[in-house]
Amino acid sequence: MSIRLRLALQFGGLLVVTLVLLLAAIYFFTRQSRREVFTQSLFSRAEVMGHVYADGQARADSGQAASYRRYLRQLYRTLPDEEGQVYDTAGRLVFREGQRATSHRVPAAWLHEVRRTGRAVLEPEHDFHETVGLRYADPRLGDLIVLASSVDEDGREQLRGLRRVLGAGLLAAVVFAGVGGWVFAGQALRPLRRMVGEVDGITASDLGQRLSHAAGPADELGRLAQRFNQLLDRLEAAFAGQRTFVRDASHELRTPLTALTGELEVALLQAERPATEYRRVLQRTLDAARQLTSLTNGLLQIAQASGDPSQLPLRPVDLGELLLLAHEQVGRRYPTSRVDLDLGESAEAGALVVLGNEPLLLSAMLNVLDNACKFSAAGGQPVTATLALPAGRPTLLVTDEGLGLSPTDLEQVFVPFFRAAAARAVPGHGIGLPLTARIMALHGGAVRLASEPGRGTRVWLEWPAPPKNLA
Repeated sequence: MSIRLRLALQFGGLLVVTLVLLLAAIYFFTRQSRREVFTQSLFSRAEVMGHVYADGQARADSGQAASYRRYLRQLYRTLPDEEGQVYDTAGRLVFREGQRATSHRVPAAWLHEVRRTGRAVLEPEHDFHETVGLRYADPRLGDLIVLASSVDEDGREQLRGLRRVLGAGLLAAVVFAGVGGWVFAGQALRPLRRMVGEVDGITASDLGQRLSHAAGPADELGRLAQRFNQLLDRLEAAFAGQRTFVRDASHELRTPLTALTGELEVALLQAERPATEYRRVLQRTLDAARQLTSLTNGLLQIAQASGDPSQLPLRPVDLGELLLLAHEQVGRRYPTSRVDLDLGESAEAGALVVLGNEPLLLSAMLNVLDNACKFSAAGGQPVTATLALPAGRPTLLVTDEGLGLSPTDLEQVFVPFFRAAAARAVPGHGIGLPLTARIMALHGGAVRLASEPGRGTRVWLEWPAPPKNLA
């Protein structure tokens, strides 16, 4: 079932239910009002009949008694099936007149109720027939019970006509609601159909198209189009980054593979070569293999750092101990470099504990320290690593006095395989800082850089404030 048909049915159904309830209420209150008016008219006629009957009994000895009898009979010929009854104080029927062929029997208990309360209506009503009872007090005859009953033919015809009008109105409203709901649903969904057509035209090879409705009214469809365009922006950036990553990774992998192939081909050119020559070829081959292994490990770490944070195993990690471990490994890589550590007083109290993945965080620290040592080796300047807790956020600041970066290079340092012009003479692949940035983002942290050409670089690794009960 289409959304348009569903909306039309829901709109029509809601309108029909509302109209049925409204028309039922109108019919109910009209019927009740009609019955109240008719009941009051019967009470009035019962009171007149009681007065006429008592007056006629007072004149029973005169010649006017017959005329009063004729008047009462004439009175009960004005309403359909009208009947009147009078009961004396002993509960005996002393007078009956009306158009019904048989007398309308009433329960004795109801007569007692009329005598006790003064007036009552006999329930339930049947086929618009109404019976009322009235206690009529006469000084000479005592308390008489006067009954008046009739059929409300006018009310029945009026309600029948009202039912026809309400039924025709309901049918017309249903038709109007169905047609109107279908038309309005089509108009409301027209932008959505246009959006579907535009989405069908977007392919993986052409992610530059955007939904035009995003610039329209700020309604739900407009916000949906804006969110979809933002999704397309992220997808386009991801596809572009993936293509760039694959291109750069292929280029970087080709370099050590070419070196391996070249050394082996050179070694096979001559049947017999000196042992020293073979050792030289093997050493170069080993260096190229190590370079290839380092690059492959870096690519695997980038893939791991780009995964789902919810799938990453986390546990409390002491950043002070992790920095000491990273310092030890960097010392083995660069035995001639000097790395000064400043753990501060906060580390002694166990405050520098974060929730994270220890191997990835160690890799992030090693990448930053490795870059600092690598670019400071030529000048022999020391590298400083300071672990602090400013504003409750664990922060590692690594400072070097190396080559530094230009403002243009600073904008590209987190792009995989990017290498500044001044750093191309230094061995590397350009994946250290991008990997560090992804690891820190995976842990809810961030990486900041500040650098000037010839004046070194400062790198901040910042973690979010850890929970109080983590330590």
